[in-house]
Amino acid sequence: MDKQQRIIQMFNDISPTYDKLNRILSFGVDRQWRRNGCRAAMQIHGGPVRHLVDVATGTGDLILFWREAAAFCGTTIERATGVDPAVGMLELARRKVDDATFMEAPATALPLEDGSADLVSISYGIRNVLDVEGALREFHRVLAPGGLAVILEFMSHEKLTLMDRMNRLYMSKVLPRVGAMISRDKEAYTYLPESIQGFMSTQQLCDKLTQAGFELVEVKDEFLGISTRFIARKPGASATM
Repeated sequence: MDKQQRIIQMFNDISPTYDKLNRILSFGVDRQWRRNGCRAAMQIHGGPVRHLVDVATGTGDLILFWREAAAFCGTTIERATGVDPAVGMLELARRKVDDATFMEAPATALPLEDGSADLVSISYGIRNVLDVEGALREFHRVLAPGGLAVILEFMSHEKLTLMDRMNRLYMSKVLPRVGAMISRDKEAYTYLPESIQGFMSTQQLCDKLTQAGFELVEVKDEFLGISTRFIARKPGASATM
């Protein structure tokens, strides 16, 4: 089993407790990060969404935040698709999210037509994709001209602030113990802090988005830089304009 398959299997294993642990380990703040990201992107998009694609959708959480954001902005999402390679996650997503399509597939091979989406999102999942460049090319391919790619992620920082050091201490000491206690899978919650520290910097991801053909619209840190929001546009005239 290669590394990417091991990561997918790990998420299958922890899927029953995944949502619960997200809330506990982030003290519920992750909900606000998702809400802020979806609302910011909906306001930038500025109109009805014909097709939303949420990649590494997990249990479908972000689709619910997208719908909430659309209602907040007084607009609609006509069609929603969640894509994830972990079947255990998708089983939970299908139970939790009504009126959405869920597909088993990796971020690097989305089973969708060229230019078929207005919004493509991935929340706290891009660092779990070994071929980031391939995933970004796929996002660009399935987006219609003027469409937005929205990425929420925990980024590594070249210069560590006091908050970074406190966060790393929490991630390396507290998170694995609590995660193991609830999920019975210490390895998965040891992987999390290691995946963040081993991931690229904000500037490196910005560079990769540009190289994939995107125009950066917004890059914003949340809660002293613990979470970062990237919103990038595929050049061209939007169907809502």
